[in-house]
Amino acid sequence: MANLNHKELPLKQLISFNKLLQRYEVMAQSDNEYLAKKARRILEAQEPYPELREGFTDVKLLEKHKDLIHLLLQDLFSEVLTENEIKTASLPYDNTIFNSSKRFQKIIEEAGQGSDFVPEMRNMPDDQMYVMACTVILTFYYGLPLDFKRPFFYDIPDANGVMRHYRILYNADFIELLPTEKAKKLSQTDVEELLDNFDNIELWKEKIPPNSFVSKGFVISNMFDVTVEHSISELKSSLIASDKRDSEGFVDNLQATFQSFFNKASIRSGFMTFNAKTDSFEPVYGAGMDSFVLGNMDVKNCNEILCPESYKKLLKDNTFFAISDVDRYAEQSEAPLYKNLQQQGIKSAVFAPIADKDNLLGVLELVSTDKNALNSVNANKLQDVMPFIVSAVLRSKGEEENLIDAVIQHECTSVHEAVYWRFQEEAKRFIKEDLEGAQPTFREIVFKDVHPLYGQIDIKNSSDARNVAIQRDLMIQLSTVNKVLEAAWVKNKLPIYEELMFRANDHMDSIKESLNTNSEQAIFNFVADEIHPVFSHLKKSDSEIANLISSYESSIDMGTDSYYDHRRNYDESVMLINKKLAALIDKKQQNAQAMFPHYFERYKTDGVEHNIYIGDSISGDLPYDPIYLNNLRLWQLQVMCEMENAHYKLKPELPVPLDVASLVLVYNTSLSIRFRMDEKRFDVDGTYNARYEVIKKRIDKSYIKGTNERLTQPGKMVIVYSQKKDELEYLRYVKFLKSKGYFSGKVEIVELEGLQGVSGLKAIRADILYKTADKANKDTYTYEDLMEELKS
Repeated sequence: MANLNHKELPLKQLISFNKLLQRYEVMAQSDNEYLAKKARRILEAQEPYPELREGFTDVKLLEKHKDLIHLLLQDLFSEVLTENEIKTASLPYDNTIFNSSKRFQKIIEEAGQGSDFVPEMRNMPDDQMYVMACTVILTFYYGLPLDFKRPFFYDIPDANGVMRHYRILYNADFIELLPTEKAKKLSQTDVEELLDNFDNIELWKEKIPPNSFVSKGFVISNMFDVTVEHSISELKSSLIASDKRDSEGFVDNLQATFQSFFNKASIRSGFMTFNAKTDSFEPVYGAGMDSFVLGNMDVKNCNEILCPESYKKLLKDNTFFAISDVDRYAEQSEAPLYKNLQQQGIKSAVFAPIADKDNLLGVLELVSTDKNALNSVNANKLQDVMPFIVSAVLRSKGEEENLIDAVIQHECTSVHEAVYWRFQEEAKRFIKEDLEGAQPTFREIVFKDVHPLYGQIDIKNSSDARNVAIQRDLMIQLSTVNKVLEAAWVKNKLPIYEELMFRANDHMDSIKESLNTNSEQAIFNFVADEIHPVFSHLKKSDSEIANLISSYESSIDMGTDSYYDHRRNYDESVMLINKKLAALIDKKQQNAQAMFPHYFERYKTDGVEHNIYIGDSISGDLPYDPIYLNNLRLWQLQVMCEMENAHYKLKPELPVPLDVASLVLVYNTSLSIRFRMDEKRFDVDGTYNARYEVIKKRIDKSYIKGTNERLTQPGKMVIVYSQKKDELEYLRYVKFLKSKGYFSGKVEIVELEGLQGVSGLKAIRADILYKTADKANKDTYTYEDLMEELKS
């Protein structure tokens, strides 16, 4: 770099010693002859080189006048303190350094490790540096008292690669600030505009243009090693900020902070939690959250892994336990702790208990591959940071408990997000009354005048399929039992074996045609109480038959203690169907909630059912309109068609190719729903509204009037209703969805056979159009499409 001012700044910077020389001119008139003589000698040495007063930008002159500059600055850089002070003479806002203490030079040499290292100020981008220079001008030239001071830092690695942190304090006594012809007069309005727009760099450049002032002189920088304080601050901010603790680089950053804190590059950090119920250590689950004590073990009893001394210090005394030489400790104790550390190449370690009021929460592990790097002396440095670690662990435990509660609420209760606001209101009232000394009760939550939607995709003939699976498993198990008994009869001719064979055959005959209610349990009892004891005897007395029995036992499921092949296939098929359909409607629900909030619940049986309630009382502050009910009905019909298609694609992969049948119930009357505290779910409220629940439970078993044909059929979407206007509305939806490729166009209207307590119901049955993956209609439609259809 031949010249300065390579960065765009409002200041043109000149290196000048004018103000320093002015000080020497005053000293030259001093009564102290020693000081006066010294000052005159310096002034005489400078006099032949006027550029040192006038200022220059050519950095080559720094080398040319190196010895003279050193003479000029000798009072500012004491030779006695040069090995201790970290000090430089430089330009502000620039990395040009032309004099420094020996300690600073050593720091830079070690950081560069053979190459030139240029320290750069932390968090000081060029635009911000420009504005900071402007604030100096506003203060010292325009007379505006701005508090622009902020701490400046250099981050410089040492010879071992450990990052050290140095705070910089500037002395600007030797700077002159002079305007150029580019300098502008600033009005009060200009100043106020600048004060309101710190981030608008173009505005700052307009009001205070580049090179509109001259900075003539130099600054003295005094630096202080604040690595320990910085490390404590970093630990504090990292542990307190939950967003940092969840980030991918959190553990690496934490480890680097501990390395700076102890000034050891070999240090690594780990954690383990303490389970007081089982008196054991457990790993912390998270990216990079290793435990050097546990290694690859998930859980380990404290007594088993620790030695008596470490157990006492960590669990009883809640104090640090330091191991300066792992190998020496391993020779003295056979505790697994030391062997685990040795296997990982660890030579020294410190374990710090994370305890709150004598309750151990976990252990911070600091380890090093260097002997004596960690010891009982430097372990005491942790006293300054442990409160922050304890605070972070307590907060994490609280967050974990909240997360667990959230999972339980999501998975096990019915407090849906659309109605959560109402529960919050009631909880706030409850807390307020409790704080006022009352005896509050949590009142029931009721939503009045809401419109219900119900739909189900049921596995067709699931009872028959389950019975067939049970029959086949029982027949196979009894046949295998008979083979073992027959082999025993042939060898020993004991009548009891023949009698047991007779009873096994009798059970097979009883279930060959159909499965009675008690047949499965009767066979299970027969095998468990009478066959298995005989088999236990035969295994001990005959090795050949014992092989047959072992073959039989290998086919028995340990969970059910019976043959469980066809039933497993059936159960797995039901599980896969439910999982696929539930995941699809859950995902689609997110879009539906974005259209307009409503209560939604779905549950798995032999298929997937869902309840939806929408209305003004649920939407809270959002204005409700009947168009949102119409929209939700259309959305429900579309999503159920998509669920049918999802099952159609899944069916070839199922162990048992089960069919499904879909049904939608249209209920045209609003009703009330109440949250049942005992059942933790919403239910319809009142005797009149109970009719809705009766219809839901019975319609899927209903028949078409005057026939023996079941209403629900594979391949057909059934829409049950009672009002003519509902019929017209849904016929319009079916026609619209046919244009989108959801229905084939074949539609029939049927009347339902009267159910107990329910009559007058009708149904639309529309044939669903299934699409294969290679012929799938790629067209989609948006919320606007839905709204346009509803308006037509």
